[in-house]
Amino acid sequence: MFKPVDSRQSFPKLEEEVLKWWKANDTFRKSVDQRPEDKLFVFYEGPPTANNRPGVHHVLARAFKDLFPRYKTMRGYRVPRKGGWDTHGLPVELEVERELGLKTKPEIEQFGVEEFNRRCRESVFKYVQEWQALTERIAMWVDMEEPYRTYDNNYIESVWWIVRKLWENDLLYLDYRSTPHCPRCETSLSDAEVSLGYKDDTPDPSVFPKFRLTAESAAKLRATAQFEGDEPVSLVAWTTTPWTLPGNTALAVKPDAPYGIYRVDGELLVVAKELAESVLGEERDEVRFGKGDALVGLKYEPLYDPEAWGVPALTFDRTQNGRLMPSTIAEVEMAYTVLGAEFVSMEDGTGIVHIAPAFGGEDFSLGKEHGLLFVQPVDLRGQMPAGSPWAGQFVKKADPKIIAELESRGLMLKHGTIKHTYPFCWRCDTPLLYYAKPTWYVRTTAVKDSLLEGNSKINWYPDHIKTGRFGDWLRNNIDWGLSRERYWGTPLPVWRCTGCDAVDCVGSRAMLRERAVDPAAVDALEDFHRPYIDRIELKCEKCGGAMKRTPELMDAWFDSGAMPYAQWHYPFENRDVFEKMFPADFICEGVDQTRGWFYTLHAEAVLLNAVGVVPENLAYRNVICTGHIQDEKGRKMSKSLGNAVDPWSVIETTGADALRWYL
Repeated sequence: MFKPVDSRQSFPKLEEEVLKWWKANDTFRKSVDQRPEDKLFVFYEGPPTANNRPGVHHVLARAFKDLFPRYKTMRGYRVPRKGGWDTHGLPVELEVERELGLKTKPEIEQFGVEEFNRRCRESVFKYVQEWQALTERIAMWVDMEEPYRTYDNNYIESVWWIVRKLWENDLLYLDYRSTPHCPRCETSLSDAEVSLGYKDDTPDPSVFPKFRLTAESAAKLRATAQFEGDEPVSLVAWTTTPWTLPGNTALAVKPDAPYGIYRVDGELLVVAKELAESVLGEERDEVRFGKGDALVGLKYEPLYDPEAWGVPALTFDRTQNGRLMPSTIAEVEMAYTVLGAEFVSMEDGTGIVHIAPAFGGEDFSLGKEHGLLFVQPVDLRGQMPAGSPWAGQFVKKADPKIIAELESRGLMLKHGTIKHTYPFCWRCDTPLLYYAKPTWYVRTTAVKDSLLEGNSKINWYPDHIKTGRFGDWLRNNIDWGLSRERYWGTPLPVWRCTGCDAVDCVGSRAMLRERAVDPAAVDALEDFHRPYIDRIELKCEKCGGAMKRTPELMDAWFDSGAMPYAQWHYPFENRDVFEKMFPADFICEGVDQTRGWFYTLHAEAVLLNAVGVVPENLAYRNVICTGHIQDEKGRKMSKSLGNAVDPWSVIETTGADALRWYL
């Protein structure tokens, strides 16, 4: 029989005695097993990453996660609570990089992908005992004896099955477009990840470069606008990213907006009429004004010659759906041309937008529409090209030198500094670059209505999240950038033929074996990760050639969102268990998971419902969205900021019950 200590002596000691009694009597398991199997309350555990010590802020969600299943247990429900671990992605890779003193992807590859991934696997559970000890000490009941782990082959196979279903229904596709890119991690990020890293009041250059019209176009403008003089005529643009100017290949104006031609210090400058005073000041003489469509089609002199730096020229082939094709600058008819575009703003800047298709999303789309020149003078590490005056410099460090160089040639009207909101990598804190490259996307926009309809059935607490933060995210949904150019994660199960360029997607080990050049190699495959999976070649069903896996991994958030299926290795086994355990009755995490785990759970359920393999277009019915514990400066506590409080110092002083009650 349980005999508690005198609580007047020590609350922590009383709690420790209770924990011992629970353990000795297997109380948690009995609390589940003694309830009827047909009266389930389903809880999903959002998987933590155990490669770092838990902080007191982790107790917050865990306290709520424990509270509701306990209450439902007392109300007579059977509440299984399967634990799990998130084991993939940049958090793990960056920790191993720090331990090994590696700083770049080439250094990782020189070290060896096989050994690097082995270290990642070991690192994943570096602090698992501390997580388990804390979980037990705060009296959170969760089954950690057979947890799901996102790096297990069975888990990966279920994720592949999901991807295959998307592939079969044209919901997975490859597209070359501008994507948020971390130059430190050298990989794309999804918009959900980008939303986690925005910083306000970030200082950036504010520059107004001048683009001089060619003599022929200047003469054409004089004839059209009916003004005289032989001064050079320049269009003034505005940007906060001077490092993109070497990639400029077009300018954009708003066709129906009024533009003015102004004489300033012996030259003629063109800007939007309503922005002229803010850009040029009062010392200006208006020569003529007219609509922007008078500027469309004019040619200007490029700021730089990227071909002279060894940067290849490409062009968008409009007959091939905008596919990029090798070219030369001289061959591209639309190179360095003024275009009309409705997205041009009259609220800031100059009313003339600098277009660099290798970077901006709207710029890239304009390039496909008009068959523009495409030059990429920046590598994936964010470094300027070898042949340029700023060879090897990171783009942000090159900014002031580019400004100075343009100023020395009389091509910079003015420059200053602006503070605005800017995205940083949510893991390594590097400023992100919008960088055009091939990326695999999930067509979430195809199920937008179902995403919203499913959300209407979810009970959110606080309830304003439903139509606010989460609802806004769904209403403004864009396709999910799925692929990552990294090492430790679930491999994208797509193979490409080296002969005819055909692509195909694999959805299981059995399918992999059936299609393999060497089925015995698949039988011997003990680890689905890189580099082992990359050694499996498939037979091309079109030409009979060899197919090699595309090198990309998948967004680790896709792993997390797959847990309702992959935790049971569904659909390969445990079908009856999955069907009883989907969807969840209750989940709980911090508010930052609104665009993280909450979204990926919901999106994958909606997608799988759309293709007819799960019964509902939601993965959970009730969700508690907790706030954040902040430090004395009002910043969210996190391991990356180093401001987390050791939970044991609180527990050993006041006890876990007091901490839980306070939270």
